[in-house]
Amino acid sequence: MKNILGILIFLLISIPIFAQPFKNKSSGIDKNLTSKLEKAMLAFNGSAGVYVRNLKTGKAAMVNADTIFPTASMVKVPIMIGVFNKLSKGELKFDQVLTYRDSLKYDDGVVGSFRDSTKIPLPKVIHLMISESDNTGSLWLQALAGGGISINQWLEENGFTSTRVNSRTPGRKQEQATYGWGQTTPKEMAELMAMIWQGKVISPAASERMYRYLGMQFWDGEALSQIPPYIKASAKSGAVNQAKSEVVMVHAPHGDYVFCITTKNQQDQRWERENEGYKLIRKVSEIIWNHFEPKNKWKPVAGYDRWWF
Repeated sequence: MKNILGILIFLLISIPIFAQPFKNKSSGIDKNLTSKLEKAMLAFNGSAGVYVRNLKTGKAAMVNADTIFPTASMVKVPIMIGVFNKLSKGELKFDQVLTYRDSLKYDDGVVGSFRDSTKIPLPKVIHLMISESDNTGSLWLQALAGGGISINQWLEENGFTSTRVNSRTPGRKQEQATYGWGQTTPKEMAELMAMIWQGKVISPAASERMYRYLGMQFWDGEALSQIPPYIKASAKSGAVNQAKSEVVMVHAPHGDYVFCITTKNQQDQRWERENEGYKLIRKVSEIIWNHFEPKNKWKPVAGYDRWWF
């Protein structure tokens, strides 16, 4: 009897805790919100998708939510998870000091501007990747995480079938040519953010640390600009010529909600505030906030866009 009990316990603890994390999370469709989002996206010159879930009610709104889109810099969320996966296994140390080399340079961001042999603690590189969206630092961390193969393995094991790192990842040249650095769906990226908030990625402590990073955003001029500054929100955005995206967790007074808005094949490729993709992200964020907080009278102050960067 004891042997049978021991086998059962072993089998239970061997089952991946986070397998299929986002499936069956919604408890119905918010038809009203879905209609509002469809209307807002109707005239967009390109392809767009959005997924929203109210964590309090479980209801979701979806438009092309399972369609694959480029992540652009949202791929840095899975990269961060890959780093924390290595940290949890003892293959990296959180307080270790890294040495930058000129051979790591990708562009002229913060890390790419370092002199050769500059010393920097690992936590600061993670912060620069998430907050500043530093590309050189991100590629450095991708390598430290074991590369795209290792990161993609974690995603696969945890039920994410569409979210992948493509760049510098063996066997994914075709996907990189189509989607760039990474790929995802609005639903998967939003639910990945929700998993981090709920303490279900790697460990509760690792999730908390990652979520704190996501709450420190330099690039706050799009979705976050349509949410009151006194409301706690965490996010990661991404942008390339033909695609704009953002994933956001909002701790609203009437309940937390998470959403992801993505675009691809945009006709408008201007790197300006009035880019059609940026405008859609702001509009979608505004619609969702007002839908869940209809009695809140806050609006962006006049002239706020003067400080957009």
